[in-house]
Amino acid sequence: MARPKKYNIEPTEVEKLAGYGCTNIEIADFHGCSPDLIEKSYSEFLTKGRANLKKRLRKAQLDAALSGNSTMLIWLGKQMLNQVDKQEIEHVRPIDEVEFNGI
Repeated sequence: MARPKKYNIEPTEVEKLAGYGCTNIEIADFHGCSPDLIEKSYSEFLTKGRANLKKRLRKAQLDAALSGNSTMLIWLGKQMLNQVDKQEIEHVRPIDEVEFNGI
């Protein structure tokens, strides 16, 4: 049985690629290894990188909203403040004379 191949993978590189939104398959392809190796050996760095991506994306969304992007303001209001644009309309049915006389 052959010895497993050793890879020279920098954890910070895995974190950086995950921070760009790369999938485990893309990161593994970049390093020439299997996605399983990336997932098992570098899960902490994948998590950190993806958390950083989410943080940067959230900041960009807030910056866009606060600079006047009305679509982003509405979307963030719905997501973060539980705002809705649904209108409740109460339909009132007039009383039929037949129903009224039948009492």
